[in-house]
Parts: sequence; structure tokens; C-alpha cells
Amino acid sequence: MVTGMAKAGQKPGIMAPMGKNTKISVAVAVLVLGSSVVACDDGRSGAETAAQQYAAGVAALDLKPVAFDGKDAAAATDQLRNVFAALEPQKPEVQAGEVALDGDNASAPLNYTWKFGDAEWKYTVPANFRKSGDKWLAVWDPATLAPGLADSEILTKGSQSPPRGDILGAGDVPLVTYRPVVNVGIDKPQLRGADPADSATKLAALVGVDPAGYVQRVQASGAEAFVSAITLREEGRTVTNEQIAAIPGAVAIPGSIPLAPSRTFARAVLGTVGEATAEQIEASEGALTAGDVTGIGGLQQQYDKQLRGTDAVVIRAQRADLTREQTQSAATDPRRVLFEVAPTPGTPLKTTIDPRLQSLAESTLEDVGPASAIVALRPSSGAVLAVASGPGSNGYNTAMLGQYAPGSIFKMVDSLAMFRNGLTPDSKVECTPTLTVDGRTFKNAEGYPGTSLGSVSLRDAFAHSCNTAFIAARDAVSQGQLEAAALAMGIAVEAPSLGAEAFLGSVPGEATGTEHAASMIGQGKVLLSPLAAAMMAGSVAKGGPVSPQLVINPDGGAAAAGTTSGSTAPAAQPSATATAEAPATASDEPITAAEAASLADMMRAVVTSGHAGFLSSVPGAPVGAKTGTAEFGKENPPKTHAWIVAVQGDLAVAVFVEDGGLGATTSGPLLKEFLTGAG
Repeated sequence: MVTGMAKAGQKPGIMAPMGKNTKISVAVAVLVLGSSVVACDDGRSGAETAAQQYAAGVAALDLKPVAFDGKDAAAATDQLRNVFAALEPQKPEVQAGEVALDGDNASAPLNYTWKFGDAEWKYTVPANFRKSGDKWLAVWDPATLAPGLADSEILTKGSQSPPRGDILGAGDVPLVTYRPVVNVGIDKPQLRGADPADSATKLAALVGVDPAGYVQRVQASGAEAFVSAITLREEGRTVTNEQIAAIPGAVAIPGSIPLAPSRTFARAVLGTVGEATAEQIEASEGALTAGDVTGIGGLQQQYDKQLRGTDAVVIRAQRADLTREQTQSAATDPRRVLFEVAPTPGTPLKTTIDPRLQSLAESTLEDVGPASAIVALRPSSGAVLAVASGPGSNGYNTAMLGQYAPGSIFKMVDSLAMFRNGLTPDSKVECTPTLTVDGRTFKNAEGYPGTSLGSVSLRDAFAHSCNTAFIAARDAVSQGQLEAAALAMGIAVEAPSLGAEAFLGSVPGEATGTEHAASMIGQGKVLLSPLAAAMMAGSVAKGGPVSPQLVINPDGGAAAAGTTSGSTAPAAQPSATATAEAPATASDEPITAAEAASLADMMRAVVTSGHAGFLSSVPGAPVGAKTGTAEFGKENPPKTHAWIVAVQGDLAVAVFVEDGGLGATTSGPLLKEFLTGAG
């Protein structure tokens, strides 16, 4: 009990005596206070709970936990799902707003948000509730699902894809654009009593698809179905309309789809366009549904959002029993439009690919059996002109993603490190027939000229690719210096201006013994892609590291998840693989013009006095080159990667054959063919 305070009507300073009356007063106070609390509990909390439960049930497409006034919850759930069935797989987000009370009745706004790709549909509808005893019940009304929805109505969704953006090459020449095609298949209504299996078998044989699989698809389809067998390019097709029409039910439907100039043209880099795969649909978080056309692989997939644009979306309310025939025959559309978004055409993707050089690179590789690649770029700008992967790559982007030991082309990096230790192309080095490091014997390539053994110039050792001379320099060139020289030449770094996925090399910062010795001849854990090899050669022609660029406008649309598409080109940063074992040192400053000139002098010697003399007859500016042969696998004798890189004017080229013997004899002739055609 609080003292020091007087009750109402009592003189200050005089305390009331304790007793029975005091207890009664306390009881009355508690009663009054309790009455006040009850008066404030007007049922709002129960109505709010009911509204929130209703909103959650609609969002989950499950109203069974909701208590209704005069409506079975299971029946309400069935109707809810039927109303929204055509909008699957999307579901709405639903939030209940502030409850308004009117005695035993209440109402609350339900705020809906639907997302269809980039389109967002928002609306608010009222929901009503009625109190029964001490419980609030939802009053069923289809209009709580969509504005003005009647009991017999459902929602439908229509969409239309806009024209897909082209992929452009150098000079904005279309690489991938809409080209005429014919969709060949069996139109079952036109069989007119003919045997579907017989027609399907004949058509499959005519167009070259698997007969058994196509027959099965035709037989499994409905009576009104058109079952596509193949889509043929209109240009150059040999199967005629007359041959197709001779088969009962077979038709050729003209159309156009985004295609490259040929089926193989830069396919591994550009990708293709087709129906979304199950994996793509799952990863799209509702942006793609079954039957949607999207990019598959390469730039088409990486920049799908930019190229695809946004679909037209229209949501309508209509009678559940309305048929397509009734809609088409009606004088006015019996459906009500609730939401509509116009389509946005796709934005073209601009690249640096030169269609002539790309085609030349692919034709040069067309008869090469193993995985292979040719990459050509312009050193002055970094523009990637050709990125061809041969047929032996089986669709893999060997040119940009391949990870291979570079062999002796890596002696360009060795030489830069040696220059930075004071050597010049005229410095003397020792070239011995063999060299043993920690019990492992290294030797020169088969056929190495005896006249270039002994004390020779660094230029001569480079021109003839003396393995032992470079391995002998391992004590003077640390693994860290080797890594720094690689970074200085622009390889094993990130390339934010490239705009496409690529592997640009990995050079360990630490290695000892035989591993360090192997690094000196581009083996061990040293890895390059053909693109990285072309960049390395390009840095010599440029007199500084090349920052490659393939995509010119990567910010025209967001790239797909897991890819990079920066359009700026900040200073090259060491890659995670390049710097995982050792930090970059001060000597990883970019290659200088003077250092590049010394390397160019030695690359020219490979042509004038070394084993790439066959390039001396290539017309145009003088060619500088470096060959490379890298052992791989555990066979005896081991298989080898065949490499050669070259510079000619403002062109740098790398040629690679995975299982190709010697670089000079396998990749060399391919390089000569490409350079001759490119001139």
C-alpha cells in the first residue's frame, strides 16, 4: 500500500484507517479496471487473425485451415485452385491490410502481388468476416481472389514473345538473326485414314531422324496434333516440298527462327535458341515455363534476358466453360482484361567476331580429328576476331574454356622473366642434350638440331626451343618470378571487358624441384586456354598486356546467374588461381615496349632460323611465332598437345590440337593456312 498520498475528500496529512471498507474499495477498483479491459477488447485481434489466416491460405492455394461462414473449406480450396490454375507455376503474394470492424462484421483489404517475369500485377480486393460466438469466420466470395470475379469465372493467362535480339559481329554484321526455315512433321488431321506409323517411318527416313523414336511420338500424340520431326533451313535444303507432300499427313510449315550463318558457325561460343530445358525452368524462379523459347549455352544463354526482351502478358477473367470456338465466334470478346503488359523486343548483342575470319578458322579445322581450336585477336584493341573450336571438340568451347599445359610457347614467359634478371636475346645460355633434376631427366624434342647445342644465344635457344637451356635457368628464375612474368603478359588474370566466360590461365606462384623445372617448359601445373595463348602473343605485338573484348554491349541486359558481363576494363587483377599460393610482386608490372620488342625479335627468329621456317612464305607483314609441344597422360610414349602462336601486324593467333604430336608439324600448317587466308 502506498503511503504519503491522500484519498479524494480526505484532508491532507490524515490517513484513513485500515479495515473492511478499504478491502471493498480495492475490489471495486479491480472490477472497474477489469471492465475497462473487456470494453477495449472489441474482437479486433480475432478478426485480424482471421484476415491474416485467409491471406496466407490464398497465397498457399490452400484454404483448408480457414473457417468459413456457410462454405466448406475443401470446396473453397478447389475453387481457388481452379480460378488460378492457368497462372501456374506462379503464385500470388497476399498481405492482409488493416481490419475495419462493424459490430459482429469485419472487413480487411487483401493486397495481391503477382510476378510474371519482369511484369508485376498488383491489386487490392476486400475480404469480409462475420463473428459467430467467439470465432471469426471468413465470408466466401470469388471477388476476394481477383477484382469483380464472379462465381462461375476463372482467370486465364495469355503471352506472346517479342522478336529476339540479333547477335551482331564486327561492324554490326548479323551473326545470329531470324532466317527462314520449314518445320517438317506429321499433321495428324491430314492423315485422312492413312497409317500414322507408316507415314512417320517414311518421313523420318526422308529427313534423317530416328524412325523408332519419331513413330513413338506420333502415335502418342492426340488426334489433332502436329508432331514436328525436324526444322530445316530454307536456304540450301535438299528435301523438297514435293517429297514431303508425297507422304500422307506430312507437311512443311514455313517460319523463321534465330540462326547463325551455318549450323557450326561459332556454335560453342554463341550457343543456340530452343525450348527451355527442365533445368533452366527450375533455375529461372518462374521466369521460364514449359514451351518457352530461350538461349541454350554460350552467349545466347548468358545474355538471354537482353536478347529475349520481355513477353507480352495479358490476364483475363472469363466463364469457366467458355470455349475457344465461342470466343472466336463472338462479336465482342466475352473475356474481361484485368492486367496487360505490352512486349519489349530483345536488344541486339554486339560482339567483335569477324564473320570472315571465324569462317576461315572453322574451315581450317574441319578435318582435324582431336579437339582443336584457333583464336585470333587484334592486339591493339583486344578485339577477339575468331574463336573456333574444331569438330573434335564435340560442341565444347575448347577455344575459350580449355585448360591445357602450354608446353614451349610458355618460354615467352620464361624469357620475359630472364630479361628482368638482366639477360638479353644475345646472352649466352647452355643447351645440353639432357638435364637431370632430382632424378628426373628432361630432354629436348625429337629432332633437335645438334648445331644448336652447347653455348648458344638465348635467341637461338628460343628459336629451336631448347628445353634444357630454359630448365637450367630455374635457379635464376624463381617460380614467383615466373608467375609475375605471366601476369605481366596479361595471362592468368581476370578480364572484365571480355563479357563472356573464359579460362585465362593458371600459373602457380610456388613450386620446387621437378615441378618448378617442368613449369619452365610450360608443363607441371601451368595451364592455358587457346584464348590465353593468343593474348600472350598479342602482348608482344601490342607492347603491353592485351585486355580482350568479345562482347561490346554487355550492359544492354542483365547476364544470367553465374556469369560476368562487366563493360569496363579496369587494370588487370591477378586471378584467384594465379594468386592462391603467392602474392603478386613488384616485378609483375606490365610488359614494357622494350621487353616486347626483345620477345618479338626472338619470335621472328623462330621463323627465320628456327623450326617455323614454313611461315616465311606467308604474304604480308613479317610473321613471328613460337611452337609448343606438351606431354600429357600416362601412356608410353606420352601423347602430346600441339601448339603454335604467331603475330603478324595487328593480328595475334593461337592454334591448338589436343592430341597432335609436335606443334611445328601439326599446328604449324594449320596456322599457315589461316594466316594466308586472313591476309
